[in-house]
Amino acid sequence: MNHRLTKLINEIKQLDFSFGFVSDPMSIFYLTGFRSNPHERLLALFVFPEAAPFLICPAMEKTDARASGWEGELIGYGDHEDPWTFVKQQLESRGLSKTLKIGVESSHITYSRVEKLEQLGESVSFITIEPVLNSLRTIKDPSEIEKLQQAAKMADFAIEVGASLIKKGKSEQSIIAEIEYSLKKRGISEMSFSTMVLAGDKTASPHGKPDDRQIREGDFVLFDLGVIVDGYCSDITRTFVYKHASEKQEEIYQTVLEAERAAIKQAIPGMRIGDLDLVARSVIENKGYGDYFSHRLGHGLGLSIHEAPSMSHDNDSLLKEGMVFTVEPGIYIPEVGGVRIEDDVYLTKEGALTLTQFPKELTVIS
Repeated sequence: MNHRLTKLINEIKQLDFSFGFVSDPMSIFYLTGFRSNPHERLLALFVFPEAAPFLICPAMEKTDARASGWEGELIGYGDHEDPWTFVKQQLESRGLSKTLKIGVESSHITYSRVEKLEQLGESVSFITIEPVLNSLRTIKDPSEIEKLQQAAKMADFAIEVGASLIKKGKSEQSIIAEIEYSLKKRGISEMSFSTMVLAGDKTASPHGKPDDRQIREGDFVLFDLGVIVDGYCSDITRTFVYKHASEKQEEIYQTVLEAERAAIKQAIPGMRIGDLDLVARSVIENKGYGDYFSHRLGHGLGLSIHEAPSMSHDNDSLLKEGMVFTVEPGIYIPEVGGVRIEDDVYLTKEGALTLTQFPKELTVIS
């Protein structure tokens, strides 16, 4: 059994449960090395306080699961078979009683899966094992940091490509197509999320939708993108100006840049996470733009593009060495435009190490 799974079992033994039902594909990848998108089919890892764990997956993926390095018990089922029949057999072979306390990932499990689990015993209750899983995944080991660094380098490359494509009349969607084509030629097959390129007043929407809007002189042009390397995500945002920047654009940009740099500089282990958000937020508020910073400072980053911790001002948890998260303050003014600057940050005992390295000084593309 690998050390991550052993650590999980040791942690959740004290929860007094019958077994844990892990069904988030990212959690399964983290614990087993097997990465899969099962769609509607059952993919689950069952872990026990004392008995050996087992992994159940579609029969068509058994070979892949074994090739990924999973050495434990592996059950495959065909599309014509009910996987829960096999689950019940496995539980019975481990001598479980009809009174079950099942550990689940509360924010991932569906109601239909809850109904299936309830049918496994005469008296079934649930507890969450998600905080334990989140705690494990939040602290990255050296192999994870290496993959996150590689993903960050490819994100830097993507921004470099995007900046070179900024021209009058170029559309947001056409730039996205060329960025992703360039990445595929470098061996990147997956983006962390849908690539965002926004121009002009559309940059005032933090989650705007790219379309055929063309770049014009004086536009902000915002890129928000990330890639996946060996399962690990990157996430970077850079904002440029095309041809010429107004005094207002320069003021907005420099305010966001100051806020981002201040947060990265002050991030240290033991700091309250909410206070780091407030470092950046206070910079923006002091310049009179507080009402236009409408989201949290950032989010955890790893196998998922958004994972623990949430870098929100109401988060009382403490920063810990080994965390990886984004720092991405922004100012968004309707009908004017917006600026966001985002980096991926690895927290060491000395402070924050920025993984994404593309320059972030105000750049006017001529």
